Amino acid sequence: MENTPGIIRGLDRQSRRHETPCGDGSMVWRSWGSGTPVLLLHGSHGSWLHWVRNIAELSRHRRVLAADLPGYGESAAPADLESPDSHAAAIAEGLRLLLPAGPAVDVVGFSLGGLLGAHLAVLAPDLVRRLVLVDTGGLGTPLPGAHLALKPLRGLDDDARRATRRHNLRAMMIHDAANVDDLALWIDEHTARPTSRVHYQVVPDKLLPVLPKVPVQVDAIWGEYDAPHPGPEVNAAALRQSHPAAELRTVRGAGHWSMFEGAPEFNRALADLLAQPLREPVREAG
Repeated sequence: MENTPGIIRGLDRQSRRHETPCGDGSMVWRSWGSGTPVLLLHGSHGSWLHWVRNIAELSRHRRVLAADLPGYGESAAPADLESPDSHAAAIAEGLRLLLPAGPAVDVVGFSLGGLLGAHLAVLAPDLVRRLVLVDTGGLGTPLPGAHLALKPLRGLDDDARRATRRHNLRAMMIHDAANVDDLALWIDEHTARPTSRVHYQVVPDKLLPVLPKVPVQVDAIWGEYDAPHPGPEVNAAALRQSHPAAELRTVRGAGHWSMFEGAPEFNRALADLLAQPLREPVREAG
């Protein structure tokens, strides 16, 4: 792509590209490193680039799989555009092809990716070792309506579009306006519009009925100033209704896109959670 930032060119060049069946086409994956696998699932209206500031550090010790979710980025849409299970089934099929001999993966899901990670763990518990939710909605916690501050891009000239993109990133994704940098703006501008509609299944409480069925360890990382789903402790309390031992790490000073805005602290928090011994699996009563 034109004027692709160096960090993205480097990650893409170093990656191994994989395609697995999805709907009428393919689901696109990239992988780096070796060792115990960890799967990164991005958020709505995103792609694998949501993890641009985390992959290099994580791949020093792990095999990192970063997918374009079904219907996002370069991936084809699944059969049912609104069903989390349909999306999770495509992810599960891909994992079985990419890791035919196992082992189970640690799943890290950002926002929508957290919802789909939970559905994946229920659908294919043999594939998932643990789940880390990152700034994930659907927990029935108060929604301040951050999306209402978004401004349309249609009909604007280049300068106005850039200013509006900056405003929208500040409204939804990044807490400190100084952190809405050229890299964030490039990713926002060059992210393909989704062909899926599953992101409408996230709020306000769509994750809550699924969590009690998730049979693996669940923990969370939250941006201190997450605009769409504020209050790390409030969200952790909702999570602990079904997973009482869930641990929370808060990325200070960061907004919704906490792994981008607060990358160094996020990377340390994620490494710490992934290094924790596995607790007794939680299984739904009855």
